[in-house]
Amino acid sequence: MSTLRDLVEEHTTLGPADIDHLHRLAGDWLLLSDLSFADLLLWVPIKGEPRQPREFLCVAQVRPVTAPTAYQDDQVGKIVGGPEVAHLEVALTQERIWREGDPVWYGDTPARHEAIPVRRRDETDLEEGFSEVIAVIGRDTNLSTARTPSQLELNYLTTADDLAQMVSDGTFPPKRHPGETTSAPRVGDGLIRLDASGKVTYASPNAQSAYRRLGFNAHLVGEELAKLAGRLSADPLEGTDAAERILASLRGEFPPRMEVEARGATVLTRALPLLPAGVPIGALVLVRDVTEVRRRERALMTKDATIREIHHRVKNNLQTVAALLRLQARRVDAPEARMALEESVRRVASIALVHETLSMSSDEAVEFDGIVDRVATAATEVAATSFPVRMRREGTFGVLPAEIATSLVMVLNELLINAVEHGFPAEEDDAEPQEVAPEQTGEVVVSAHRFRKQLHVTVADNGRGLPDDFKFEGSNRLGLQIVRALATGELRGSIELRNRAGTGTEAVLVVPLGKR
Repeated sequence: MSTLRDLVEEHTTLGPADIDHLHRLAGDWLLLSDLSFADLLLWVPIKGEPRQPREFLCVAQVRPVTAPTAYQDDQVGKIVGGPEVAHLEVALTQERIWREGDPVWYGDTPARHEAIPVRRRDETDLEEGFSEVIAVIGRDTNLSTARTPSQLELNYLTTADDLAQMVSDGTFPPKRHPGETTSAPRVGDGLIRLDASGKVTYASPNAQSAYRRLGFNAHLVGEELAKLAGRLSADPLEGTDAAERILASLRGEFPPRMEVEARGATVLTRALPLLPAGVPIGALVLVRDVTEVRRRERALMTKDATIREIHHRVKNNLQTVAALLRLQARRVDAPEARMALEESVRRVASIALVHETLSMSSDEAVEFDGIVDRVATAATEVAATSFPVRMRREGTFGVLPAEIATSLVMVLNELLINAVEHGFPAEEDDAEPQEVAPEQTGEVVVSAHRFRKQLHVTVADNGRGLPDDFKFEGSNRLGLQIVRALATGELRGSIELRNRAGTGTEAVLVVPLGKR
């Protein structure tokens, strides 16, 4: 399905600022939908021939959580015209909220039509007293369920009418504060309505419960909420900030969301000014008890910090092991023993590199490209070759889980060392040194791409290739045995080592990335 931006850009002449305003509206209008007990449909007039009857396109839709929907099917992308959009035409051309009219039927569902013009104002518009209607909200209420008006419903509907007028005035929705999250309390979480003096005129049962968690056991109605928030907060500075944000909403400002903590409870609050026709008449405060959510988040943060610390200590321990092996290698006279110890140092160091990366990550996954690049650089630095060897990576490994990364870095370390040392072996000590031509520069290319939940990796070189009697399965080299065991065991994949068509060798590794 096309997005709101796609539909508007294709069918209308609205500019980027208008589209951004519609996006903000679609991000905030669930509040209006829930308060209205109604579906909201966002209609834009589509471009057409002059003097032709105007048509409207539905670019967004939201259903209420507080009431049954009037539409079983999505209306986004629907184009309508004629008598069906007469109420939209009135709201657009006369720039007013349309409420008159008889109920209509959608199949077996009776519904009441309303139309709210959507204005966009910027700072210059406010100074010049100018605004423009760019769209129309259709507010359609399912009338099939009879309702007994309660105090809650009457306050919901009154507040909905105030917000609808603000949409028509161009003062709602507000622009988002920098860095502000999109999460916010919903109508059902808890609603408080304030008068112009800041006193509570209505508090829903859930709002009353949220404040009871903060330590206020009396009834909220009649309380000055700003002063109450300042008294309840465990942190005096936080309490002052909470009070100031409520007062700011009474002045007609849109303060950012904030959390209030007291007595071990955490309540998320959002204060919205009520400014129908530009006149401040009070504020709407939405509250949500997020105590358990924050408690789980803190537990997860503690767990993540513990896991990162474990990876850090494992890395340190592996580096200590590598240092001990390196010291031992310096004291060994036998060349073969020294070479075996140095190979062990490289293997331990490659594993330590993964744990170092995990110790700086917020989850059990790593960006693997950087690890491969560091391992490749180390392979060229330690290997003895006849002439220079250049390492190059093509494609990207992306983010890999720790259980794959640890084994894969071991496999790649062995393949890269083999490619350098056996593809471009060092000259014998008694051999006459040869001058290196530019075209003799060796190259090892690591290629990676993902295909159908598999990671395909190729390590290719332009060296001398494999000997004629080479058998990968029967090789007694420890490095190749490690590669084969990890590739087919821990990684549950497959690996093939073969000569390239021209010159050189390539190792082809396929690793499944599905659930392990």
